[in-house]
Amino acid sequence: MQPTHEELHYVEEFGLFWEQMGLPRMTGRILGWLLICDPPEQTMTDLTEVLQASKSSISTGTRMLIQFGFIERISLPGERKDYYRLLPHLWTRVLAAKQGQLTDFLQLAQRGLALLSETDAQRRERLEEMHDLYAFMEVEYPKLLERWRFERSQRKPTV
Repeated sequence: MQPTHEELHYVEEFGLFWEQMGLPRMTGRILGWLLICDPPEQTMTDLTEVLQASKSSISTGTRMLIQFGFIERISLPGERKDYYRLLPHLWTRVLAAKQGQLTDFLQLAQRGLALLSETDAQRRERLEEMHDLYAFMEVEYPKLLERWRFERSQRKPTV
């Protein structure tokens, strides 16, 4: 399947967004394409042709996405090629993994507050804001994810 001009523009936009987050643009382009491609499984050759990129760039990008837990490499029955595709429920899993980071930030704020326990309130203010926000998020974030899962489960399948 040859991508449309609009699809290629979307892939580039996704790559730029990814790059703004401090990650390689090519990795974002690969992810962007795997989000919209048909079929959802793509070979290395498919990716190099669509993205007009070298095999080494695609290889590096797919390895990174596999390490991040965004995509997987699979083989299909009767095929000798490897294919790449998004992992199921990718976005829910990515956001669920953020829960651990919320706890880490909260613990850092708590350690900082303990370190500054004998100092004036003005010096502690930045850490208190961090602490309060992450304490709130640690409680509310799991509820938000659970609500998302419930609402998603109630959706009627599209025809």
